[in-house]
Amino acid sequence: MTTRTSRCGIAYDLHRLVAGRKFILGGVELEFEKGPAGHSDGDVLSHAICDALLGAGGLGDIGTHFPDTDAKWKGASSLVFLEHTRKLLDERGCRITHIDAVAITEKPKLTPHFAGMRAVLARALGIDASQINLKAKTNEGVDAIGRGEAIAAHAVATIES
Repeated sequence: MTTRTSRCGIAYDLHRLVAGRKFILGGVELEFEKGPAGHSDGDVLSHAICDALLGAGGLGDIGTHFPDTDAKWKGASSLVFLEHTRKLLDERGCRITHIDAVAITEKPKLTPHFAGMRAVLARALGIDASQINLKAKTNEGVDAIGRGEAIAAHAVATIES
């Protein structure tokens, strides 16, 4: 009889918001006057999910696999990071069971876009959208996020092996 082991990973990501960048979150482009600064597309939600999955799998972190010092990742879609992470987990015999994540920003409103984000993220990860839960919070006007200067995300991922 084979015993399955459940493992959990947690992650956090934050990017400054700047003019002249697309606002990409959860693999979806939203209309907004600023976008996250970053070497890749700056998708904090995908980055946090990627890091949480890598942590659950004992596979290091996003900076190890996709360093911002490598020109190959300049402007890259963070969905590529998720697809690669899924392959690494598959190679280890790990199955993603659940992802819970929260994005923190004052604007734009995110909740109306969550169904689309779950679908895009699920496709990149090879899982069902029902295995992804997304939430949005504000920082109530406090600090860089509250002033609209940054966006952050936290994620927890559970896998079985």
